Formats: sequence, C-alpha cells, structure tokens
Amino acid sequence: MNEAKAEDKTAAPAVTVAVVAYRSGATLAACVERLAQQSFSDFELVLVDNASPEHEAQPVAAAWPFARLIENADNLGFAAAMNQAARAGRGRWLALLNPDAFPQADWLERLVDAAERHTTIKAFASRQLMDEDPTILDGLGDVMGGPCIPYRGGYRRRDPGDTPEGLVFSACGGAMLIDRALFLSQGGFDERFFCYCEDVDLGYRLQLAGEPTLLVPAAVVRHVGSASSGGPRSDFAVFHGVRNRFWVLVKDTPWPLLPLVLPLHVLAQTVISIIQPENRRQIGLTLKAYGAALKGLGPILKSRRQVQADRKASTWRIARAMTWNPLDLAGRRAVIRPIAPSPPTAP
Repeated sequence: MNEAKAEDKTAAPAVTVAVVAYRSGATLAACVERLAQQSFSDFELVLVDNASPEHEAQPVAAAWPFARLIENADNLGFAAAMNQAARAGRGRWLALLNPDAFPQADWLERLVDAAERHTTIKAFASRQLMDEDPTILDGLGDVMGGPCIPYRGGYRRRDPGDTPEGLVFSACGGAMLIDRALFLSQGGFDERFFCYCEDVDLGYRLQLAGEPTLLVPAAVVRHVGSASSGGPRSDFAVFHGVRNRFWVLVKDTPWPLLPLVLPLHVLAQTVISIIQPENRRQIGLTLKAYGAALKGLGPILKSRRQVQADRKASTWRIARAMTWNPLDLAGRRAVIRPIAPSPPTAP
C-alpha cells in the first residue's frame, strides 16, 4: 500500500469523503470534479485505488488538493477498501460515494444540514437518479423485503420529485453519510462480502443496534451503476448479490424471524430466478452462488452470534422496519416511514 500524500496535520475537516476506484477511468474524474464544485467545502477526499491496472486514480488525486490517495497492491474489494478510507479519514462524518456517482453541487451541504437538524440520527441516504435519465430513480434508500430480499426503493421508477424526508431500512453505500465513529464501532463493512450488499448488512446491523437511517431527498446524485463490474446483470454482480443476500439473512435476522424468513427467501429467490428470461439464463450461476454461501457459512454463523448478542432493538421493531407487502418487492416500491416526533421538553 502506498500513501501518495502525507496526512495533513491541520484541523480535521467536518467530512471525510471516501471513494474507491477500480477500473473507474471512465467516470472517476467526473465524480471528483463534482466534489470540487460542492457548496460545502469543509471536507477531505480519501481516494482508494484497488489495484486498477491503469492507475487512473493517480492523476485525479494529483489534480485536487483536497484528495489523499491510497494505492493497494491487490484488489481488496469495495468493502475492505472503504474500511481503509474510514480508518484513514479525519472527519466527524464519513460520506461514501461511488466513482460512478455524480453529486449535485449541494449534495454534501444537504446531508450535513440534515445531520445538524436530526441530532439523534447518525446515518443518511441520498436520492439517487439514473445518470442517463435523471427523471428515473436509481433509488430512494434501501428497502428490506420480508423474505430478506433487499432492493433500492423506486429503482427504475419515475422520480416523484416531492418526496419528504423519512426513515428507510438502510442507505445505499454508493451515496450516503454516516457518523464515522459509528461506522468504525460497527466494524465497518463486512470484508468477506467483497462487494454488493455490504451496505445492506451494515444497515441491518444499524437497525439491530437501534440506529435509524434517514432519507434526505434533497441530497441528489446521478448514478451510472455497476460501472466497474460489468453492469447489474453481469455474472460478477449476480454471483455476489445472491451469495451476500443469503449471508445477510443468516447473519442479521433475529431468531424469532429467521425460521419464517428463511423459506420465504428461498421461495422469493426461486420466483425471481424463473419469472424473467434474463434470470433463467443465470440459474446455474445462482445455484453456484448458494453453494459458495453455504461453503462460507461457518464464519458467518460465528459473526451472527456476536451480532445478535449485541442487538438492542426488539424483534418487533426490526419486523416493522421491513416490508411484508409482496407488491412492494414486485414493484420495487420505495418504503419511507415518517420520522417519530421528538418527545416534548420539560417546562
């Protein structure tokens, strides 16, 4: 690992923005240029290059004084590289941004403003729009379906535009803000996931810890999506998505829900694999992913014991944070719950 720039010993910034690059040459420069245009300027950028053959992060980091570059000798995966960035950062807040996500000029300002207004909330999700058509949603926070099938709320649906702030199950790791100390205290992302669903796993663990996630619809990014992994239907994306969803189910689902959710998960995944022609062509890959999930189940079960021992939220609270309406999952509908009013202060 090579740190291209020495750490600045001046006052710590309010926000550490973390970007992980791997074969991201087509989008990385544009992503960082959007960061340079932010109306909120009290931030640093920790840019991690995960052994990209073209070393495209070097000229990008050199071009901007707010950037620090970490170069890995091997591709450690998105999860491990983000953990590196979080440890190297100095900000109170950690903003995670994909290299193919392009934030509007007030993105950070809107997220920090929400954090200042909602002082009991420490994790925040963005409104994500499709880069090729910003009238179409890429996601309004992550939704957890009852069968433990997570999805981005409103994915590929028309952007309603007037969405109020509200609570979501978890934030998409491609454009989120979280208290950096909280992120680190939770162990960051599970590095065994490599990439895909590591953000859902973190969000589930936050739910178990009693830490809510707030959607900030005014914080907007345009997102290409899976630009470094061949697209959302690539073999790489499907394999890791299927395997990691099962690991989230086993690791995070509280015991009273687990015997209910497990058969629902298998049924839902079977339907998903059969109902669409493009999914039917990848049934063999789906089975391979489940085989890998079962092969790696031992360490996941060990983590489950610790996660459940640390749980603070009731099973009922976790169940209420999920959606049990099959039409939500089928239609990828956003599920945003109102913020509970603060208790009145004593006179």
